[in-house]
Amino acid sequence: MVDQSIAGAGTMATASDGDRSGRARVVILLLCLGLAVAVLLSLTSGASDASAVGVVGDWLSGAAPGNEALSARDRLIVYDIRLPRVILGVLIGAALAVSGAVMQGLFRNPLADPGLIGVSAGSSLGAVAVIVLGATVLAPATSLLGTLALPLAAFCGGLATTLVLYQVATRHGQTSVATMLLAGIALAALAMALTGILIFMADDRQLRDLTFWQLGSLAGATWQKIGSVGPVIVLALAAMPFLARGLNALALGEATAGHLGIPVQRLKYTAIIGVSAAVGASVAVSGGIGFVGIVVPHLLRLAIGPDNRYLLPASALLGACLLLLADAVARTIVAPAELPIGIVTAIAGAPFFLWILLRKRGVIDL
Repeated sequence: MVDQSIAGAGTMATASDGDRSGRARVVILLLCLGLAVAVLLSLTSGASDASAVGVVGDWLSGAAPGNEALSARDRLIVYDIRLPRVILGVLIGAALAVSGAVMQGLFRNPLADPGLIGVSAGSSLGAVAVIVLGATVLAPATSLLGTLALPLAAFCGGLATTLVLYQVATRHGQTSVATMLLAGIALAALAMALTGILIFMADDRQLRDLTFWQLGSLAGATWQKIGSVGPVIVLALAAMPFLARGLNALALGEATAGHLGIPVQRLKYTAIIGVSAAVGASVAVSGGIGFVGIVVPHLLRLAIGPDNRYLLPASALLGACLLLLADAVARTIVAPAELPIGIVTAIAGAPFFLWILLRKRGVIDL
């Protein structure tokens, strides 16, 4: 009976736009094909002359001795440099987009973004602390952890921010979304202030590293980094689709969702932890990549409607596609140099965000 009520909530959430489930399935199928194309494009874009035909031929031949479709140099570039970068781009793009969709459903606002709850700022603080203090105060930890020190510090910074936020916003077992939003803004401001102090203490080399890290990049992708943050992102992404029916019911209001049998408090807690894990792990290895969490869910909501049963998986696919395409542009537009991917997403995302804002205010009608 509860499942029927929850399904009814999902139906009501899409009633104003009609039943778009058929269109949503077609869009998801097209996005799967688009992701395959984006992966192949990313593997073959760059200074190496490896072609898409060569990469596919190498896969089909199984790279048997004497049967390789790629040279030894191209195979090294494709499988040891580009493939980890592509996998990391897929994971991060999916994590940021799905986290944005979940946050928009939780706050019931299409302008909501994972950065609102301070996770990105907390992760940045942890990473900046390692870059600036890694050779002094944090030297024992950085020498012990090696290359894992930066992603682990960023992840711990995001997690600590989330735990503080949850404690501030929860009273008598109930979490206030409004308090969470305001506390998230305050914690983000505090984290940014502390980050500013660390940047003031940095030397010229550290300032250069900080600048490029904050602009976002997939250039440092390695199999080791994928092994350190990949499981966290995959688990978070696997858990979030189970929130879809609850988020649909939450669109009708917390009281109505509770009457439909939705454990609202547990839904909020799970959503916060899932978003924090996904965004914290993503920021840990890629730096600051903005606008993916806003643009992707809103664009899909216009196409397939607000039903989170389809919106969440579609967001994962489109987020992965867009980030891979942005990375391909970043690698080729100023070749042989590389443009930070955060600049590419900002150039594309900022005008779209302004369009969303003006459209919501009724200034434009497109």
